[in-house]
Amino acid sequence: MKKIGIIICGRYQTCGGGKCLRSLNEHEGAFKIYPKDEELRLVGYSYCGGCPGGNIEYVPEEMIKNGAEVIHLATGVVVGYPPCPRIKQFKQFIEARYNIPVVIGTHPLPTKYITEHEKLPFWDNANMKEIAPELFNDTKEMADSYN
Repeated sequence: MKKIGIIICGRYQTCGGGKCLRSLNEHEGAFKIYPKDEELRLVGYSYCGGCPGGNIEYVPEEMIKNGAEVIHLATGVVVGYPPCPRIKQFKQFIEARYNIPVVIGTHPLPTKYITEHEKLPFWDNANMKEIAPELFNDTKEMADSYN
């Protein structure tokens, strides 16, 4: 069993987490990195605290106390506009301070966000495909199912 914490973007702090939880349960999106037969258990779910991300300093500690072995920064940090400019710093800080791996992304990228972001330069300029590779190799059918 893999115990997971999820940190979402402050813009979506009232999000019910449906897409993240669905993808966790189905091993889709960024959760496809785990073996299909490995149980994934959510042990913490919070938001970054809003810009500039004040909760990043202490929320991971609480998740780790609950058994988190890895922390996912939710897909919302990638698809919101503008996407979070601190993604790399959040990942580096959490990994350095808490010695726990951080994965960028949760649920697959919905088609509606792919369509819009392909018209804009940010994902290319930020090397988003390198930062969150698991989110950029789903099928169109999978992306459509997360609209």
